[in-house]
Order: sequence, then structure tokens, then C-alpha cells
Amino acid sequence: MQQDLAKKAAGEMAATFIQPGMTVGLGTGSTAYYTIMRIGELVRDGLQLQAVATSEQSEQLAREQQIPIVSFSEVSRIDIDIDGADEADEQLRLIKGGGGALLREKIIAAAASEMIVVMDESKLVKQLGKFPLPVEVVPFAWELTFKKLTELGAAPVMRKKDNKVFITDNGNYILDCHYEKISDPAVLHQQLNSTPGVVDNGLFLSYANKLIIGYADGSVRSLSR
Repeated sequence: MQQDLAKKAAGEMAATFIQPGMTVGLGTGSTAYYTIMRIGELVRDGLQLQAVATSEQSEQLAREQQIPIVSFSEVSRIDIDIDGADEADEQLRLIKGGGGALLREKIIAAAASEMIVVMDESKLVKQLGKFPLPVEVVPFAWELTFKKLTELGAAPVMRKKDNKVFITDNGNYILDCHYEKISDPAVLHQQLNSTPGVVDNGLFLSYANKLIIGYADGSVRSLSR
């Protein structure tokens, strides 16, 4: 319950950065949920904006909240992207993809003028890696990709849901890689993404401009790049 209060505080604070007329990227996850709910309230109160979503789940929630969703072909820019993280360090480097939407989240983050990351205090770490790093891979010959990642020391595990292989919104698989500690995120990012079969990985190293961290007492603090 206290964690929910922390997530709600962070998620709602992020919505205060939205200005009328903006195009907003809507993130995925349990903290971004509160941002979407708050944006829905603002829209019903008359705030004019349009949004793009990083997952089918977030798009459905946004439509339920009467937030205007537009297709990417209609978007010339994304003013602000508000998303969660599974881990973040004080250099604003992130691990994302616990919800399975890392590729779409990275595409939106790269297109946005500003990325605000919302999270509760448990997600702020000294060193990335305790949370398993999601790596999205194509289904074709995934076994060979799995073996290559194993050789690289990734300790990959095929993600499953309801005892079935988890399929991303893009029709790919996710291998969750267990490092415990990532000593050089930039080198690892390059190593993973240069592996044939890997689409992308959950390291977001230079996208976040601001972290909004919620605490159990309902307070928030922010870190900026």
C-alpha cells in the first residue's frame, strides 16, 4: 500500500509538466499507470493534448480515460515522454522492459524532446544489474541467440507468462539476462546489440532528463541531468 502511494505521488507529479497542446508519450508499467490516470482527469477538465502510447496496454488505458491517441504518422514530434523504470542510477541510466515493451519505449524515448521517468524509491540503485536485463530477440533461431548470450555471460532465461513463451507487441521474445551487477553499461549495451538476433536491450543510457522518485509517505524528489 505504501509502495502504491509512492508510485501515485511520482506518477501524478510528472503530469504537472504537461502543457496545453503537447504531444505526450505514455509509458507502460505500474507507476506510469498513475500518470495516465491523472492525464485523463486533466483532459476531462479541458486540457488539450494528444498522445502516443508505448504499448497496447497503455493505449487501451488511455482510450478508457478519454485521452486522444494519434497514430505515429500524424506525429511530427513528441514533446514529453513519461515512463517508468525497473532500475535507475543517479546518472539517470535505466533498466527498462519488465513489462515487455522495451523496444516501443525506446523508440518513443528517442523521438521525445524530454523524457521524465517516474518510479518509487525502491527502483533507485547505486549500480544497475540486480533487476534482470530484458533483451528482445527475434523468434527465428532464438536458440542460437540464447547460446551466444550465454557465452557472453548473460545467464539468459526465456520469459514466460501463464506457462507460455511471452510474446512482445512486436511479435518477438524476451530473454531476461541475470548479471547482478553491470560494471560498464555502455560496453554491455554495444555488446548485446551487436549480437545477431538481438533487436534491442533494456539499457536506456542517455534518454532520461529527469527522475521523479516517490516515497512511502507520499513525498517526491527529482534528479535532473
